[in-house]
Amino acid sequence: METIDVRGKTMLIYRILETYTDEEHPLTTTQIVDLLEKQGVSACGRKAIYDVIASLNNIGCDIVRSRGYRGGFFLASRKFELPEVMLLIDAVRSAGFITPRKTNSLVEKLKSLVSIRQAKSMVSQVYVDSQTSKCDNEEIYIIIDQLHDAIMQKKKVTFTYTRRSIDVQNKKKITEKLFVVSPYALIWKDDHYYLVCNNEKYDNLMNLRIDRMKALEVLEDSEIRPISQVSSYCDHFDTQDYSSKMFNMFSGEDCEVKLRCSLKLQEEMMDRFGSSIPLSAADSGHFETLVHATLSDGFISWVMQYGADVQVLSPQVLVDMIREKAQAIADIYK
Repeated sequence: METIDVRGKTMLIYRILETYTDEEHPLTTTQIVDLLEKQGVSACGRKAIYDVIASLNNIGCDIVRSRGYRGGFFLASRKFELPEVMLLIDAVRSAGFITPRKTNSLVEKLKSLVSIRQAKSMVSQVYVDSQTSKCDNEEIYIIIDQLHDAIMQKKKVTFTYTRRSIDVQNKKKITEKLFVVSPYALIWKDDHYYLVCNNEKYDNLMNLRIDRMKALEVLEDSEIRPISQVSSYCDHFDTQDYSSKMFNMFSGEDCEVKLRCSLKLQEEMMDRFGSSIPLSAADSGHFETLVHATLSDGFISWVMQYGADVQVLSPQVLVDMIREKAQAIADIYK
């Protein structure tokens, strides 16, 4: 049997309570002693166990003694409650940018936040429909960390960017392109991580999927371009403002758009653009509002999904673009 000091034994008892106990599954002092012995630690008497638990409670641990048939001690409070852990597990399982291997690893780590019996009893009631679309780029975690450092240090980065396509012979192929960019922000949107950056060949912003990057390097000797040179932002990049204007992460020119919408879409428009957008009655069945968005195919597709329930009133250039796209769709079904 191994002999450890009081501090070490106190830590072991806390870990035992953290791992094996909850309100439905307390441990008696005898069971705690048995678990200590199984770990090769010389046992101590019941009074010593009581003293350790009292010391743990004195430093803020919430260890409760239950009475009756299931008498014993259990850890009553944890950093995360069971429903919170289940919520996090569902989020990890549904996140497309997390690889299957990393998903399993993270889920097991999250399960360690609750007792063993609680972990075994956790059955998610949420159907996750993203397992087949999980990212397979195991570099993504290193790349995210590197990009974060580059953004903080205001350094350019270089990487290989991959795209999948199908050629005329119906064969799948992957094309690769080398990029050198100034990174400004990371955005998680539409179940993907994006890097908002500037390609040094152009004077605008672009959005690139992080799961398609590999072999990324931070260029320590190359400072990023000032954001004011490539966007309408003056001093710093406003991630929230930029993200709110993006649709399907298509970049484009910012513009003010006037929409005429069916009354049934009031809640949906406020969810998408914020509750502070102006709403004015147009007639008994419609309201009008002004929103800020990018002039892009992404926004056009977003508008057209609502069919006749959303009409763009201005700017005229956007009205014309939607009319042309709607006509092109109509033409292929003639």
